[in-house]
Amino acid sequence: MKIALSGHYGYLRLVRSSVPSILMMLVGSIYSVVDGLFVSNFVGTTAFAALNVIWPAIMLIGALGLMVGTGGSALVAKTKGEGDLERADRLFTMMVQFTAVLSLVFMVPLFVLMEPLARLLGAEGEMVRNCVIYGRICTAGLPGFMLQMVFQSFYMTAEKPQLGTAMSIVCAFTNMALDALFIVVFKWGLAGAAAASMLACCVGGFYPLWYFSRQRNTSSLRLTYARFEREPLRQACSNGLSEYVGNISWNVLAICYNLQLLKMMGENGVAAYSVLLYYGYIFAAVFFGYNIAVTPLIGFNYGAGDKAELKSLLRHSIILLLLFGFLMTLVSELSAGPAARLFVGYDPELSALTRHAIRLYMISFFIAGINLFTSAWFTGLGNGKVSAIVSFVRNLVFELGFVFLLPALMGTDGIWLAVDAADFCCLILCVILILAYRKRYGYQ
Repeated sequence: MKIALSGHYGYLRLVRSSVPSILMMLVGSIYSVVDGLFVSNFVGTTAFAALNVIWPAIMLIGALGLMVGTGGSALVAKTKGEGDLERADRLFTMMVQFTAVLSLVFMVPLFVLMEPLARLLGAEGEMVRNCVIYGRICTAGLPGFMLQMVFQSFYMTAEKPQLGTAMSIVCAFTNMALDALFIVVFKWGLAGAAAASMLACCVGGFYPLWYFSRQRNTSSLRLTYARFEREPLRQACSNGLSEYVGNISWNVLAICYNLQLLKMMGENGVAAYSVLLYYGYIFAAVFFGYNIAVTPLIGFNYGAGDKAELKSLLRHSIILLLLFGFLMTLVSELSAGPAARLFVGYDPELSALTRHAIRLYMISFFIAGINLFTSAWFTGLGNGKVSAIVSFVRNLVFELGFVFLLPALMGTDGIWLAVDAADFCCLILCVILILAYRKRYGYQ
C-alpha cells in the first residue's frame, strides 16, 4: 500500500502516515539494544564498555549514508512535487550509488587504523583488544550498514514506508537470532555481537537494491541508470549535512561523555551511560521516525508551492511532538528501574547508578522532539545551512559545553543533566529560527 505525498495532512493522517517510519526506527533501535543486552549479560562489563567506546567512531563514517539519504530524499521529493518523475528516479539512483562508493572508500583506512583510534578514544589494556575486534568486524560490514541507512530515508519518499517497517523487523529478528547463536551457543563473545549486527545490516542494505531495481517494483521510485552529477550531489550533501552534523556531534559527545566518565567513575560510569543511550535511543526513535516521514512531505509541498499545507504541517507537528514528548518523559521516568535491572541487574551498585542517570537524562525528552523536528523542517525546505546550525549548536555548543561545565559545578549529576540544559537552550534558538524564516517560506 502506498502513502501519497500529496493532499492535506491533518493530525490523524500525519500519525497514520508516520507510524510505519516510527516503527521502522523503533525496531531498528533493537540492533544496538540487543547487542548491549547480550554483551553486558554474557560477555562482561569491560566488553560492554569497549563496544560503546568504539561505536561512535564507526558511526562517524556510517552516518554519511544518513546524510546522503536525508538530503537526497528531500531533493527527490521536491523533484516529484515539481512533476519530473524520471528525474526523481535518476536522482534516487545517484544517491544510492554515491553511498556505495563512499562506503568502499572509507572501509580500508578505518580497518587499518582501528587500534590507534581505540587508544585515542581512551581505551586501555584489555579494552583496546575488545575495541579492535568489534570495530574491525563492523568495518567489514560498512557497505551494508551505509546502504541500509540511505534506504531508510527513501521509503517514505517512495510512498512505501511499510516496506521500511518490514525490513526493520526482518533485520532485528536476524540480529537477535544471530546474537543468540554467536554469543550464547558458539561463545564468540564481542566478535559474535559485531558479526550479528553487520550481517543483519547487510540484509537491510542489499535487499532494497534488488527491490527497487526490479521491473515489478510497486513503489513510486525505481533504481535506473544514472551518471554522477556534481550539483545534485552537492545539494543533497549540504542539505543532509544537518543530520550528519547531528549524528557526528552526538558521537563526538559520546566520546566526550566516555572520557569524562572514565576519569570520574571508571568503567561503571561508561557502562551506565551506555545503558542510558540504549534506552534513550528507543524513545528518540519516535522522533527520528516522525521526522523521516514528515521531511518528504515538507519537500513535496515546498516544491508544489503549497504554503497553506506547509503552515499546517508545522502547526500540527509541533503539537504532536509536544504530546509525544510528555508521554515519553513520563514512561521513561516510571520505567528507569526495570530498564537498569534488565541491562546491569547483576551489579546492584551499577544498577542504582544507571537508574539515577536515566531519571535525570530523560527529562529532556519533553522538548527534544521540537529541536529535532526544527532541523528536519529546514532540511525539508532545502535549507541545509540553518538545519545544520540547529544540530551543531544543540550538540557541539550547548551540550558539549554543559558536559564539562556542569560536573565542575554539580559533580557527577552534572553529566546526566547536561542534555536537559542543552535542549532548553536549543528550544529558544529553534523558536527564533522558525519565526525568522516564516515570511521567506510563506508559513506565517
